[in-house]
Amino acid sequence: MKRRDVLTLLSAAAFPLAAAAQPGRIPRVGLLMLGNPDPGLFLREVIAGLRDLGYEDGRNIVLERRNANGSAAQLNALARELAALPVDVIVAFQTPVVVVAKNATTHIPIVMCPAQEPIELGFVQSFARPGGNITGMTTATAEIAAKNLDLIREVLPSVRRVGVVGNAADPFHKPFLAQLEAAARTSNLELKIALSQGADPFPAVFAEVAGSGVEAMMMQPSLPSDRAAELALRHRLPLFVPRLEAAQAGALMAYSADPAAVYRQAATFVDKILQGRKPADLPVELATKFQLVINLKTANALGLTLSPMLLGRADEVIE
Repeated sequence: MKRRDVLTLLSAAAFPLAAAAQPGRIPRVGLLMLGNPDPGLFLREVIAGLRDLGYEDGRNIVLERRNANGSAAQLNALARELAALPVDVIVAFQTPVVVVAKNATTHIPIVMCPAQEPIELGFVQSFARPGGNITGMTTATAEIAAKNLDLIREVLPSVRRVGVVGNAADPFHKPFLAQLEAAARTSNLELKIALSQGADPFPAVFAEVAGSGVEAMMMQPSLPSDRAAELALRHRLPLFVPRLEAAQAGALMAYSADPAAVYRQAATFVDKILQGRKPADLPVELATKFQLVINLKTANALGLTLSPMLLGRADEVIE
C-alpha cells in the first residue's frame, strides 16, 4: 500500500474525534432507529441525558434522527446516510440496529443502546476493552428471559405449554431462545416456538402460536409490544415480555432492565467520545437497575387473581 493511501485511511479513521474537537464546529450525533419497537422513550431519555450533560440540540450539538419505521431496507439506507454526512457518533437503538450501523462504518464511533450478547455477536472484543469502534450498554436480556418464565409459573402454577415468538431479523434470537429452552427444561415446561421475520409478519406468527393450545405467551423484546398485547388479549392469554414498555402497552407482566436508565447512561458514552475518548477504550456497561411491572388492568381483563405478595414485589402496578 502506498504511503498516501495509508495516510488517507488514518485520516478517515481519526475524522470523527478530530472533527468534534475542532473549535467552533458543532458535533453531529446520529440517533438511528428501526422503528420497531417504538423508539419514543429511547429518544426522550437519550436527549434528556445529553441535556443533563450540557448539550442542547441546535446550539452546541446537532442530533440527526433517523427512523426506518420498521423497514429493514430503509434502515440500511439511513445508516449509510449517517455515515456519509458524516456524523461524529451513531447511537444505535437495539441489537439489529447495531448490526446495520456496524456494516455501514468501521471508523465512526457507535454507541449500543443497548445491544445483547455484544461479544458473541462480534460487536466488541471484551467488555473491559471493546477494541473497535463500538461500545455502549448491554442488559443481559437472555438471562432475564428465564426470570420471566419463572413469573409465568408463579402466576399460573399449572401451566404446561408456553408460546414464544422470536425475531429472526434480530441476531439475538438465538441466545434468547437458548436461555428459555434451558429454563423450560428445568421447569418441566413445553415451549411452542416460532420465528417472525421482523415486524410485518409478526401478527400472523403470534396468532398462529397463540391458537396452538398454549396457556401463556412470551416474545422477544425487539418485536412490537402494542400489537402483541392486543393479540394476547384477543386470545385470552397472559403475555410476559422482558421489556418494561410491553407491560405498559398491555402485556400482563414484564421484568427487565430499567430502559430509561439505560438510555440516559448511553448519553455519557456520547459525551466521552465527543471529548476525545476512543470507543475501543471505553468499557461496555451492564445495566444495574431492574424492575418488575405488572398490568393489573390486563389481569382483570383475563380474570386472573394475582397474589398480594407478587403485587407487593412490583416496582409499578398499572391499574
